[in-house]
Amino acid sequence: MSHLTGEARSNYVRRMFSRIAGRYDMLNRLMTMGQDLRWRREAVKRLRLAGTGRVLDIGAGTGDLAFEVLRQFPGAHAVAVDITPEMIAVGRLRKEGGSVTWVVADALHLPFADSSFVGVISGFLLRNLPDVDGSLSEQHRVLRRAGRLVSLDTSPPPPGLFRPLIRFPLPAVIPTLGRVLAGEAEAYRYLPDSTEHFATAEALAARMATVGLAPVGYVRRMFGTIAIHWGSKAETG
Repeated sequence: MSHLTGEARSNYVRRMFSRIAGRYDMLNRLMTMGQDLRWRREAVKRLRLAGTGRVLDIGAGTGDLAFEVLRQFPGAHAVAVDITPEMIAVGRLRKEGGSVTWVVADALHLPFADSSFVGVISGFLLRNLPDVDGSLSEQHRVLRRAGRLVSLDTSPPPPGLFRPLIRFPLPAVIPTLGRVLAGEAEAYRYLPDSTEHFATAEALAARMATVGLAPVGYVRRMFGTIAIHWGSKAETG
């Protein structure tokens, strides 16, 4: 699954999320024991918004980050983009669904003008993409000068004595939960597989710097299996 590239990977991911859209939020809460909400709150805080403006939640799914943006920054206008119409349909039906602008679009081809947003944020997006650098470049393009880009994603467990213990639940437990609770083991085999083959926190920080974000920072959470990255677009140049 993680070996797929280009359009084949995009199509696989789109079909997978369309199948699990109705139970996506429930399984997120169960698999992380509710910690994903805390990570999202922290990621949104890292935007450090001042005043009003448009914020882009890219790969938004059912809108958790977009809704959190509006809770923390009531003056903001949240735009939620996802490639899967079924996920957006679920998001629209949520209590806060009418407060967000929803757009079906590809993370590699954003339908927005340059410098359109004061902040850009994503949650568990980058590891699903066939071209991480291309998406980071697109996010940088639509970000205003001095605006912040924030990414929340899984990360390969760091080396160390406890790495085998950390890695064990990923391939052993998560697909079982997916099969029992959603009737969808394949999608939840993809999660540990894509995490294991994704960039390390250090490597992703370097890739963010390459597209023009500076300074780039990050923190690890959940024994290093979750990383929150951030960086700003230069004010001049």
